[in-house]
This record gives sequence, C-alpha cells and structure tokens, in this order.
Amino acid sequence: MMRERLARYATTLNGLERKGRRRELVAQDGIDFTSNDYLGLANSPRIRSAISEALERGVAVASGGSRLLRGNHPKHQALEAEAAAFFGTERALYFSSGYAANTALFSTLPQRGDLIVHDALIHASAHEGIAASRAEAFPVRHNDVARFDDAIRQWRTAGGMGHPWIAAESLYSMDGDRAPLAELLKLADRHDGFLVIDEAHATGVFGSNGRGLAAGMEGRDNVILLHTCGKALGVAGALVGANSVVCDYLINRARAFIYSTAPSPLTAAAVREALKILVDEPERRTEFAHLRTFANAQLTAVLGLEGSGSQILQVMIGDNSRAMRIAARMRAEGFDIRAIRPPTVPEGTARLRIAVTLNVDRAAIVRMFDALATEFIEEAA
Repeated sequence: MMRERLARYATTLNGLERKGRRRELVAQDGIDFTSNDYLGLANSPRIRSAISEALERGVAVASGGSRLLRGNHPKHQALEAEAAAFFGTERALYFSSGYAANTALFSTLPQRGDLIVHDALIHASAHEGIAASRAEAFPVRHNDVARFDDAIRQWRTAGGMGHPWIAAESLYSMDGDRAPLAELLKLADRHDGFLVIDEAHATGVFGSNGRGLAAGMEGRDNVILLHTCGKALGVAGALVGANSVVCDYLINRARAFIYSTAPSPLTAAAVREALKILVDEPERRTEFAHLRTFANAQLTAVLGLEGSGSQILQVMIGDNSRAMRIAARMRAEGFDIRAIRPPTVPEGTARLRIAVTLNVDRAAIVRMFDALATEFIEEAA
C-alpha cells in the first residue's frame, strides 16, 4: 500500500519534529530581518527596467538549453566579460546558483592525489562538492590557520604528492565573522596550493566598488573566487572568477555546468545592471556600513551580546525548540526573523540569525531589539 511505502519518510519527519529540527516553508511577512538582500536591490527600479528593456529588445525569457548547446546567449557572454573586468579576474563563468557553482568547483577541480583542507563552517554546497571529489578532504576548526598548516604538513609527511586546496568563506553566513584571507593565501603560496574563496556574503558589500573581501587577490592563478548574484546584487546565479585555464576546465569537466540548462538571459542582463549600480551608487554601501555599525551597537547595548562587525548578527539560543518559539513570536510582532538549527549550524548552537539590510532603517532596528529583549524576559519568567 502507498501508506506503507511512505512510512519511512513519515518516520524520519516525526523524528525531526521530536528534535525540533523539522523544517517548513514560512511565507515572508513583516519587516525584513532575515533576507540577504543587503543593498536593497531585489526590488531595484533600475534592475526592473533593465529586464523590461531586454524583453522589449526581444531577449528570450529562457535559454533553451545548456551553455554547450543552444543556451549560450550573448547576454551570458557579456555578463562574464564585464564581471571579469569588474572583479579583476582573467575570466568569469556564470552559473545558475551559488550551490551549483560550489558543487562544480569542488567536485571538478581538485584531482585524485590532492588534498582539500576546508573550514568546518564552510557552506553546505561546498561540502556537497567535496563529497563528490576524488581528492582527500580534511575539515579544520573554524578560522584556525595553524590547523590548516598542520593538516597540509601532515598530509605531505604521509606521502601526499598533489596540490592542497584551501577552502573558506570570506564572510561566514551564520556567524558573520571574517576569514583570515591574507594568512590563508600565504599558506596556499607556501604549499604550492590553491585558495578557493566563497565571497557570497561579502560581494557588493565590502571592498572597492563592492568587489568583496578578497579584492586585491584576484588575478592570481592559484586563487578562485565565487561571487553569488542573489544576495547583495539582488538577482540570481553565481560567478566564478578564475584563470582562463581553470574556467575552460570547468566548461569541459564540471557536470553541474555541462548538464544544466543555462540561466535565463534576463537574469544575466539584470546582474549586469546590478554591477553597474555598485559603481554608480556608492552611497548604498556607505549607508549600509553605517546601518550595520548601528545594529551591532544595538545588539550589545540592548542584549549585552558581542556583534560580528558585519551585517549578519547571531543571537545564540542553543535549544532548537526555544529558538523556533522565539522566532515565531518575533514574527507575530511584525519582525521577520528566522531560527537556524542543526545541521545548518553545529549541534547545540541553534540561534536567531538577524540580517541587516537597506530594507530597514535605524528606527526599525531599535524596535526589533527592544521587542527581542522583551521576548527573552518573558521566556525566562
């Protein structure tokens, strides 16, 4: 019977429910304290106009196939050329999502006999690619440069003959803290290795013209950058910036690229406009810098918690059910805040992830933290 066939899935879901880890889709509602639309570009009139103009010129909604077949649209190529120039890389390759790009990078580039040393808190998409890689992999305690170095040395001592791949996020999506990129680059150079930097939460926000925290490292043949387009850029997809040989290799060997329908040419046109906005409207980043500084100060003043210094603020709860309960009450108060639970974060570190964006102002931030402080008082009563 169908009921019996589905029983194993229902059992798993019930187990997740008991642990406070069952997920469900919750519609966006209330003041935005959860999205990654950091610069408020998701509803940008300029980007909407760019899409409308492209449609009027006859640009198709869909690509119609993979990039290696009919799907290689001039809009994709124009975006990649402009993105390479903007981010200072020899070449750029446009993927449909950051997940697809990370999966492609790590499943394709490290070879058998290589070693992938990755920060333990790197994104799930990178873990997915690493699991599919032919290279040996070793997780390292978060932001511990000495352990990265030790792992590579031990691998060499044990006979490792290939190249090490060091993987990190420039700004971590759940903790909001920065990676020690300069030190990691020195390690990559010292050990004849590669450094892969996921700039997802730094693109558009940090660096000259929003080029990210790795700005200045681009153009090196052992540095590979990933810039997502669905966060601060307000659109969708991801750009891999790298040496031309690396990009050509991905085109020829990355299954996530070869066998995926190409992104809509309209999204490519929209990302091009988003990059132009970063240059034309630097006041967005200036305003955002002031706003995130204010939010960090409020976190400390109202809740007594240390801020991350970035736009991603964590309020550690620990217990899964309690985190969900507080988040639900905050949404009922009109503040769209979500709880993050394992396995997205380590066991016992369920938290509220508060994201600051230009979709809010200082007054909204003050009201939100005051409401959150009240929730904690009532929770403890």
